[in-house]
Amino acid sequence: MVDWPITLPTNPLSDGYSETLDDNTIRTKMETGPDKIRRRSTASSRKIGVAYLLSKTQTATLDDFYLNTLESGSLGFNYTHPRTGVLETARFISVPEYRSQNGEYFRVALQLEILP
Repeated sequence: MVDWPITLPTNPLSDGYSETLDDNTIRTKMETGPDKIRRRSTASSRKIGVAYLLSKTQTATLDDFYLNTLESGSLGFNYTHPRTGVLETARFISVPEYRSQNGEYFRVALQLEILP
């Protein structure tokens, strides 16, 4: 398992962070009375959205990491969870999204999945 590149920031921008737990339940409708609900699995993932402000050099590092090291995002990697500080296994849900801030820096939005 490879690590998040050390030349990239580990703390995302505060206004670019979001986190969602997966719905890990199955709901069954009953003829009468309330629905029955049970847990689907003992392990579930969580999705996080993070944004970083990166230089041109750092965007090249992220491109290489995503395209080559992770084989277009198909492999997992070690990533420190921004909220908990715990080292987790993560993988990309979608491709990185770049937005120019001033031509020298780019706001990069990532959608990641933290694996159980």
